[in-house]
Amino acid sequence: MNTKESVITGVEATAGADLSALGEKYKRWLKPVFPFLKWMPEVRYTWKNDLFAGLTGAVLVLPQGVAFAMIAGMPPQYGLYSAMIPAIIAALFGSSRHLISGPTTAISIVIFGTLVGMAEPGSGHYIELAMLLTFLTGIFQFALGLSRLGGLINFVSHSVVTGFTTGAALLIAASQLKHVFGLTIKNKPGFVEGLQQLIANIGQYNPRSLTVAAVTLAAVIVIHKVKPKWPGMLLAMVIGSVLTVGFGWNNHEYGVSVVGALPASLPPFKLPNFSLSSIQLLATPALAIAMLGLMEAVSIARSIALHSGQRIDGNQEFIGQGLSNVIGSFFSAYACSGSFTRSGINFQSGAKTAAAALFAAVLLEGILLLVAPYVAYLPMPSMAAVILVVAYKLINFHHIGDIMKISRADTSVMAVTFLAALFLELEFAIYIGTLLSIGLYLKKTAKPAVLAKVPEPGTRKFVTSTPGLSQCPQLGVATIEGDMYFAATFYVEEQISRLKTYYPGQNKLIVATSNINHIDTAGCESFKNIINEYRRNGGDIYFSGFKPKVFNILLVSGVVDFIGLDHIFDHKKTALKSIIPFLDMKKCVNCQLNVFSECDINRSIGLKIYNEREAVSHIGHSHVGHCIPVYESM
Repeated sequence: MNTKESVITGVEATAGADLSALGEKYKRWLKPVFPFLKWMPEVRYTWKNDLFAGLTGAVLVLPQGVAFAMIAGMPPQYGLYSAMIPAIIAALFGSSRHLISGPTTAISIVIFGTLVGMAEPGSGHYIELAMLLTFLTGIFQFALGLSRLGGLINFVSHSVVTGFTTGAALLIAASQLKHVFGLTIKNKPGFVEGLQQLIANIGQYNPRSLTVAAVTLAAVIVIHKVKPKWPGMLLAMVIGSVLTVGFGWNNHEYGVSVVGALPASLPPFKLPNFSLSSIQLLATPALAIAMLGLMEAVSIARSIALHSGQRIDGNQEFIGQGLSNVIGSFFSAYACSGSFTRSGINFQSGAKTAAAALFAAVLLEGILLLVAPYVAYLPMPSMAAVILVVAYKLINFHHIGDIMKISRADTSVMAVTFLAALFLELEFAIYIGTLLSIGLYLKKTAKPAVLAKVPEPGTRKFVTSTPGLSQCPQLGVATIEGDMYFAATFYVEEQISRLKTYYPGQNKLIVATSNINHIDTAGCESFKNIINEYRRNGGDIYFSGFKPKVFNILLVSGVVDFIGLDHIFDHKKTALKSIIPFLDMKKCVNCQLNVFSECDINRSIGLKIYNEREAVSHIGHSHVGHCIPVYESM
């Protein structure tokens, strides 16, 4: 190879390396924006597993989608539309490989509870409001994801979720009883009003409708017990349909209502009606649905990730769910979230990547085109019976029992949320429960325990002081068992002042701070108040065990200078060794309590130390303590 060829080869190699590096750089930049780039290359190896899981999911969502649409007050096909486009978008832009998005029970009942007082369920205006509500829900979710506010979901406690879902289950059941009894009455927005209307009209029930519902319900229960892996709801609805059509009960004479034919078409594209008055009306419930949907999706994704070993990005899930609802609202889909049932079966069916959700959505479109004419024979009582089963499964009796056993506070949160779901606007139940949870949490953290500590006589380990353990007459030790933020400062000051009244002879106090993880401006000022209080009465106060982050805040705020470096120690024992020799040795010589291990040494040399200290003009302030090390972050 001549020199010219070598140079050309070298240039080509350098250019190739530069292009490769540039490609890797773009991949690193693109993958967070388009998360499907992470798993898409794997599909060529996993497509068989994903295709089988997708087929299973498509069959499963067929009866569920129709049932959930009925719960939401929407025509049946909208439940299936909601399992198509939103599922694809959520899979492409979410972080979970197994989460399947689509219509869910909880969101369906919130949509119904929100819109039933604004328009007649199933009407054109009702559908328009549902699409706008979905769009607003997606905007909220997307904005929360972009703002990196995934941690907000942690404020919706399990007690709130349990109370809400239990209340929602009863609302769902109550809304379907008219179909079970074959009553042609309009839905009432309130739980009590709905029951009153049902009771007032119960005498007009249709025995054939009740029979179809009972047979379907029995079929669901038997199939789930005998063959739990079979699609029990789908088979039960087929049985109900055969019963209704076989006896001709679907004609006007016998009055068993049927769903009617579904349009054999793909989800139609239509812009939501962006009316300013409607936006103002739906903004508040949209935020509640957004929070509920995100809570469902993230919790389901995380629970499956525990088994799959995948790492879930909560903020990316927010973005995926938001985009799925925004885009879905243009394709006749109402608000969606992650489905626990379909996601769990998707994982159990062997899905490897999020392509399974894409396959499920595409296959569902094909199934809809094939079976749409046959849905016309599906009796409403059968649908209602299946929905009653769904509602029953929403109630987690075991979890309710655990909450009631473990915590009265959590029980109260659950009960208030449950009652709010039944008797108030449904979306406000989430707000009320969440605010109550936060309030109880703040109440707890606003009162961090301030505990007097003494060494146990045998082990010399510091334990919480009890009447049987002796306290040093001159020096006390206390711990602050929580953060020093604005809501807690007054309580901490009050508790330390109370310790002073319990042990009035103790004019010196060591405060152990190892359990303080955060301190704000109010906490810094509170420390100054506590120090001033002790020093004003001729005493002194010392601190031990500051964490680096807390120490840095105290340093920047000037509190370290106010305390004095010689009053800050790395550990309680170090503080004791430095402070005890400067106590009043007259008292130490005559003391028989032996509270601290240093007391024996002090007593033996007490007289000598006391005589030396008599010559010191400023008693107790001439020593330099063993300071905590200077941290690298300072």
